[in-house]
Amino acid sequence: MEPKRITLTINGRAHQVAVKPNATLLRVLRDLGYTDVKNGCEKGDCGACAVLLNGKAVNSCLVLAWQADDAQITTAAGLGTVDHPHPIQEALADRGGIQCGFCTPGIVIAAKALLDRNPHPTDEEIREAISGNLCRCTGYGLIIESIRWAAEKIAQQGGER
Repeated sequence: MEPKRITLTINGRAHQVAVKPNATLLRVLRDLGYTDVKNGCEKGDCGACAVLLNGKAVNSCLVLAWQADDAQITTAAGLGTVDHPHPIQEALADRGGIQCGFCTPGIVIAAKALLDRNPHPTDEEIREAISGNLCRCTGYGLIIESIRWAAEKIAQQGGER
């Protein structure tokens, strides 16, 4: 199988890469150094590898890299920095919604996709939005509370940062 040259724009930065037809977006992102995209199950069950692909949350382990050619990809690290975190990242850290941190990037992506389409979700809508993300540490209560808090903060700020 001959590698195909594709362009991936990740967190605003363009990358030209040669990929084999069966290479997953997860593998290519990890190979490019985007370690915030976690390699959990490689079956689409855990959500740890979630990214925004043209604004839609997807499990990168289920997307072939060539399918993302010329797409806009956002990882959790692309939403904020340590000095200027996105309100979702800030809420999860400040409100106790993270513990080991392995699932956190995927939950951040799921929450971002939810709040982009529904800025005032109910707890049930938050639960549904993160239902594809497995967390073995927190029990989800503080994650839901954190996302609700982030939604309120974003609304107070007049929308997305």
